[in-house]
Amino acid sequence: MDFQGIIEEIYATVKQSENKGTVASYIPELSKVNPEKFGICLLDINQKSYFAGDAEESFSIQSISKVLTLVQALSIVGEDLWKRVGVEPSGDPFNFLSLLELEKGIPRNPLINAGALVVCDILVSHLKNPKEDFLHFVRALANDKTIDYDKKVALSEKRTGFRNAAAANLLKSFGNIHNDVDAVLDFYFHQCSLAMSCKQLTKTFFLFANHGQCTQLHKFLQPSQAKRINAIMLSCGFYDEAGEFSFKVGLPGKSGVGGGIVAIHPDKYCIATWSPGLNHKGNSSLGMQVLEQFTTKTGLSIF
Repeated sequence: MDFQGIIEEIYATVKQSENKGTVASYIPELSKVNPEKFGICLLDINQKSYFAGDAEESFSIQSISKVLTLVQALSIVGEDLWKRVGVEPSGDPFNFLSLLELEKGIPRNPLINAGALVVCDILVSHLKNPKEDFLHFVRALANDKTIDYDKKVALSEKRTGFRNAAAANLLKSFGNIHNDVDAVLDFYFHQCSLAMSCKQLTKTFFLFANHGQCTQLHKFLQPSQAKRINAIMLSCGFYDEAGEFSFKVGLPGKSGVGGGIVAIHPDKYCIATWSPGLNHKGNSSLGMQVLEQFTTKTGLSIF
């Protein structure tokens, strides 16, 4: 299949779309990103890369990073993780708090903010230097030592992260945060500030297309764990638009309010897009269009 030709065709078509969305502004640093930025990259199972547009420019991956902390936490504590966080879609926005109160401090899944905070707490408990150790872990997944935090974004999140602070304190009140709340929040804000390009994202998430093995064929997850995280991404990876993404695109994936989306077809490919304009659900408007067109044109969804 001519992946390069298909990606270039979709890029040219979607770039002309009038529905580009709105750049996130509730984290002030994100509002400074050029709304015209747009990139696509696909890495197939044979590790051949195809790309178009701004696929090599770094951006803040935001909630996409929640999948990576989940991988590291699972590699440390295994199935015990699921005693503290569920695996069900929330049906609510990513920063919603009322469910947390109703369900006595057990977040619905690890890809909403409250669930990611619990995963961060697990890593703070088990890692000697959480921020440094997590960064080294991500660099190993991607086989790329240039990946780093965007310190300006992390600081911007810290200054405006009032709802995350509320969620962390609510979790603490139910006993589901074990460490100092400020330490967990600091790690969480840095995690979300990770900067990557579409090309780096496809290499980082390659293990989900390859049964838990990275591009260097090192095993980071058991095949059963990779399968389960793919399942969580399919049902929970797009906030309260996960059903729509599954319906239109038919792939496991994860989005972030920085405008990135990464999606996986096990045994076939990993694809990433970036366009900072978001739709009303907080997902990249052009990215959603790209992925719907891609699986429609190629017939390569999981369904």
